[in-house]
Amino acid sequence: MKPIILTSPLQGWASPLEAVPDPVFAERMMGDGIAVDPTGDCLHAPCDAVVLSVHASGHAITLRTPEGAEILMHIGLDTVALGGRGFTPCVTEGASVQRLDPLIRFDLDLLVCEARAVITPVIVTNPERFTIVRRETGKLVGVGEAIMTLEPRDVADLAVVEGDTVRRTIVVPLVHGIHARPAARIGEIARKFVSDVKITKDERDGNVRSPVALMALGVKLGDEITLAATGPDAADALAAIGDLILGGMGEKAPAPAATSEFPREGGGPGITNDGAAGSWGPAFAGEQKGAAAKVVTLPADGRLPGVTASPGIAIGQAGLFRLAEIAVTREGAGATVERAALDAALALVADRLASKSATATGAERAILSAHTALLDDPTLTEDAHAAIAQGDSAAYAWRIAIRGQADALKATGDARLAERADDMLDLERQVLRALAGEDLDERLSFPPGTILLADDLLPSHLLGLDTASIVGFCVERGGPTSHVAILAATMGLPALVAVGPALAEITADTPLILDAGAGLLHVAPDAETQATAQTAFDAQTERRRAALANAARECRTQDGVRIEAFANLGSADDADAAVRNGAEGCGLLRTEFLFLERDSAPSVEEQTADYQHIADTLAGRPLIVRLLDIGGDKPAPYLPMAAEENPALGLRGIRVGLAHPEMLDAQLRAILAVRPAGQCRIMVPMIASLAELRAVRTALDAAAAAIGHTEHVALGIMIETPAAAVTADLLASEADFLSIGTNDLTQYALAMDRGNPAVASDLDGLHPAVLRLIARTCEGGAVHGKWTGVCGGLASDPLAVPILIGLGVTELSSAPALVPEIKALVATLTIDACRAHAAAAMNCISAADVRTLAREFRP
Repeated sequence: MKPIILTSPLQGWASPLEAVPDPVFAERMMGDGIAVDPTGDCLHAPCDAVVLSVHASGHAITLRTPEGAEILMHIGLDTVALGGRGFTPCVTEGASVQRLDPLIRFDLDLLVCEARAVITPVIVTNPERFTIVRRETGKLVGVGEAIMTLEPRDVADLAVVEGDTVRRTIVVPLVHGIHARPAARIGEIARKFVSDVKITKDERDGNVRSPVALMALGVKLGDEITLAATGPDAADALAAIGDLILGGMGEKAPAPAATSEFPREGGGPGITNDGAAGSWGPAFAGEQKGAAAKVVTLPADGRLPGVTASPGIAIGQAGLFRLAEIAVTREGAGATVERAALDAALALVADRLASKSATATGAERAILSAHTALLDDPTLTEDAHAAIAQGDSAAYAWRIAIRGQADALKATGDARLAERADDMLDLERQVLRALAGEDLDERLSFPPGTILLADDLLPSHLLGLDTASIVGFCVERGGPTSHVAILAATMGLPALVAVGPALAEITADTPLILDAGAGLLHVAPDAETQATAQTAFDAQTERRRAALANAARECRTQDGVRIEAFANLGSADDADAAVRNGAEGCGLLRTEFLFLERDSAPSVEEQTADYQHIADTLAGRPLIVRLLDIGGDKPAPYLPMAAEENPALGLRGIRVGLAHPEMLDAQLRAILAVRPAGQCRIMVPMIASLAELRAVRTALDAAAAAIGHTEHVALGIMIETPAAAVTADLLASEADFLSIGTNDLTQYALAMDRGNPAVASDLDGLHPAVLRLIARTCEGGAVHGKWTGVCGGLASDPLAVPILIGLGVTELSSAPALVPEIKALVATLTIDACRAHAAAAMNCISAADVRTLAREFRP
């Protein structure tokens, strides 16, 4: 293949990428190339090519040459904030262009005045396939003058051929290593080829078609791995898979030598990591494993600590659940019979997962999708079929296949991969029950008031819990990011995980008080403690009953001031619960579930269907949709975002949307398509400047014009940064409403990471500094007659509600189950009393003092 010559797209001074004052380009996170500081006002095609994309704001364009080189040209720095002002694209996506054709005309004077810089990077975004063998920098160049020469990298240059096998060794650039999402994408690419491909690390290998096998290798950032392909299209398969990994899949780290190990989950007091989690023995047997097994006893004070999976208080008695082994026989009835039985059982479980996924929403749907992907893993079925061929029964073969892979995941030492092993155990049981002809739904039946204790629970068990009888649960194992923990929070069940082996010492029917919010299980509390807890619980229950009975009433203070009582939602099921609890609308619709745990962004149609379902469930009540809030610590594999040392301060919130305008445009169109028009309002997360709001407004106007939407759509912002709070008066001049996300505002105001257990106990939204920022926000909104709400955690805190109202908040969006209590509380308040209370709170010196003051406040 001939060299590719790229000519300068601009007239100006050519410089190396290191001269660009932006680490994304200077450190080659997007690829390799050069930069041109322009003196002209038109960007030209540097070669014959096809237009892959034109940024919605007109400041960037990507081309693909006939040889497959992808060329990104980005006019200036931070020019996305101009919202398209000063840029006039001359071509559209899919157009064929010839060298020197005009691509984008721009107003150079405007850019010089308003952009951070006008220097324009010209980037080869797939350098793993093309080498820059010559570049011209450090001089003036004219349009059409050669600036770079590329040569395609032949597989022969990258790989070693040994007969029918081609091998290639690469260094993994993925910041989180090969975990679930990259493994699934690698398997998807591999299935397009006939050849068998394996990845080897430290003398262990895994079939690339098997996500589980790849995860079990424990590949981390910076690890050296060898790809080996055998078959008729081995070279092509090796090139495709190697390029996919080297391309980063949206999780590429800025430097290959960095470390990517997940931080260990904090165990806390009484929690051990002695390897017991790797055992698949019968639950709660209490047996000693090995000579070094420790003698475990309950604490003398009866206070057993754990990790909060879902907050709340429950009072009841212990119910024990032993995850008993399903008995299987090893000897089969013949390979043909056993293989047919296994295939039928797998099909039955797959159909059941598909059926449940069709009606599931939110976290449940994501978990069922993960189970479906695991069930499709070819390594599991191949291992099981091989065991059957050796004479094993279908049940025994499936168990051996599952446990071999699950133990391999646990052996990686990665806490998150170990939690995925629990999902595999769940699938083992489901398939074994299908083979035995048993009901796939295991219902756990216990007496009313049961606090369930188990060594572990599976997602399918939790989905089958009788919540009328079970009031909470604690498990010995698990972690705060496990699927069981996620489901517990979704179901509103108080729950602790990682309590440790001492949990197995509790006998059935032992009186318990579960204070999940405090991370404690009180075992056999004395009569005084029990009576105190019961009195408080009964009073709370009665308040909730009375509040629910009056939940349909309009939310007003005792002196008649209107306070809107909304709910935070994530699905149509949440919306149904909110309506039943008297919510007057949705103050925050989290849209993240639609975008995570998948390999491509949801389509406009898919998003519209979900938003419409929720809007229909709300029956005309206002629906405030928060634009996608991911990034940094919540990567999506289809979004090219470099690793960040501090994700909380990096590319997240609306910054992601502005960096990926096609995704922002799709979400805006989906929201605009919801009927009736006007029910949906749009809320922008992580706003820090008026320029960002203006860029979103421009994108919203463009989306509305494109689909012929003429009705006004309210566009509000989340106040989550101190910058937004102190400039609320400026932002409110163009925003339609303000809503405070107190969780993020608190961590940014106090410089405390809310995910860091070392400082989490001091992270309190009632800190006087946070309250003063809230007051400043309300004052800024009032200057322009804009209302201010709270959709963060403080809106669900009864101690905070009177203070928030006193500061000027007129909308509270809480968890759906808490709406009746919030409305009942508001009905006891007067504005004057709340204002005086808020003023006193802001003059306290600590959050602890504010909470003491709040407990003494009497409406």
